[in-house]
Amino acid sequence: MRRLILAFLGTLILVLSACKEDPKPKPKGFLALEYPEAKYRRVDIGCPYTFEKNDLAEIVPSRNRIPCWIDLEYKSMNGTIFITYQPVNNNLDSLLRDAQKLPLQHTIKADVIEGDIYTNEFNDTYGMFYEVDGNAASQAQFYLTDSTDHFLTGSVYFNSLPNFDSIVPAADYLKKDIRHLMESLKWQNRN
Repeated sequence: MRRLILAFLGTLILVLSACKEDPKPKPKGFLALEYPEAKYRRVDIGCPYTFEKNDLAEIVPSRNRIPCWIDLEYKSMNGTIFITYQPVNNNLDSLLRDAQKLPLQHTIKADVIEGDIYTNEFNDTYGMFYEVDGNAASQAQFYLTDSTDHFLTGSVYFNSLPNFDSIVPAADYLKKDIRHLMESLKWQNRN
């Protein structure tokens, strides 16, 4: 009887221990965030420029309270595109230098910074679009000018600690909106 009980317990232990699977590492994954298809409409905020913005973005006056500086807030993404405007008054060189320095401030945390030249002769807009990959504070920056009267800059920031893997879907979405803004920008009161 004792042998029978020991054999039964041995078999039970063997069966129970055999049911466990070996632990396996989980694969890396990204958030599967989806955003609605962008719907754009032209906005005129009484400044020397107009553009088309995504309906998801809300126009908010800049915290600096400087005329024609605005923030495009994307509350569902916890992100903002900050836009600044300055008239060109024989200072185009310094405006360009400052705008080109901004992306370089992110080289410490960025994995890659790529700049694309932008030219739209029809709307008389010329500039650069910078994409920043990595855990940098800003994922995209740009500037546009007509080279004589107007200078506009913009940059994307998220209201969270930089974690590139987590913000990739939102950053990509906002980069498309920036490209659309650049393509649709028109200067008012052209001389």
